[in-house]
Amino acid sequence: MSHLQQTPGQPGISSSKKARWTGNLSVAQAISYLLLAVSSLFTVFFFAWVVIASFKKNRDLFKFPWRLPDTWSIDNFVKVWTTNQFGVYFSNSIVVVCLSVILLLIVATPAAYVLSRSRFRGREGITNFFIVGMGIPVPLLFVPLFVTLSYIHLADTLTGLIVVYIALSIPFTVYVLTSFFSSLPHELEDAAILDGCRDWQVFWHVMLPLAMPGVATVALLNFVWLWNEYQLSLVLINSPENRTLSLGLYALINSMQYSGGDWASLFAGVTIVTVPTVILYLFLSERMIGGMTMGGVK
Repeated sequence: MSHLQQTPGQPGISSSKKARWTGNLSVAQAISYLLLAVSSLFTVFFFAWVVIASFKKNRDLFKFPWRLPDTWSIDNFVKVWTTNQFGVYFSNSIVVVCLSVILLLIVATPAAYVLSRSRFRGREGITNFFIVGMGIPVPLLFVPLFVTLSYIHLADTLTGLIVVYIALSIPFTVYVLTSFFSSLPHELEDAAILDGCRDWQVFWHVMLPLAMPGVATVALLNFVWLWNEYQLSLVLINSPENRTLSLGLYALINSMQYSGGDWASLFAGVTIVTVPTVILYLFLSERMIGGMTMGGVK
């Protein structure tokens, strides 16, 4: 038969109740989709407005705030990039964030694989140690980190900032990747061992390719967090030539107190800070979501 029938005496849901339940579910879904659509449109609209405003002159921004610019000028970007040294800050952020994410994945991915697939004494204690590390408030570490970096002569350096970023990102990254490795089927690992693969070959050739969606996820999340991170860089970086983009944007906001409020240049700086993370998300989101929904055995 093409559909299931309710056997006599078997409790079931009446047609009226089922229709009422289905109708309520549809209304709830419609409300949820409507709220998500409104929120998305709100975010996209104001992000687009900031980007468009960055191509206007400052007087046109206040005179015609909702009108497209008559002439699209990149003078604000040139001013921010050169005069406000956003070119230097952008280079510092690229170096710090990219090296931090790459080294973080090199350290955290094998550790997560061992914690998820191996059975040894103390494994649960190590896993709980990483979980506890996620709950430590970062502001409590400002003074110890600054004193430690000063003692090893890494304070006010990009190298010291990279070390701190990696250390503070390891607990979250290991926790997420451990859960992801644990969800992969053990049959693939057993099949690779039967084919003669060593432990590192199983990890490198079998499990790591299957875990790439999880790796892409943590890479994207860590990149966005480190790219926009402000507090740690404010405490650990003092020299203007070592500032990251978040510090440069804050310095630009402070300079507006003495320049009469150059909002168009500020929007240009916000655009420079925001666009890289948006582009990265557009490139990685489809691969990340598609890989998450793909079965490991398939």
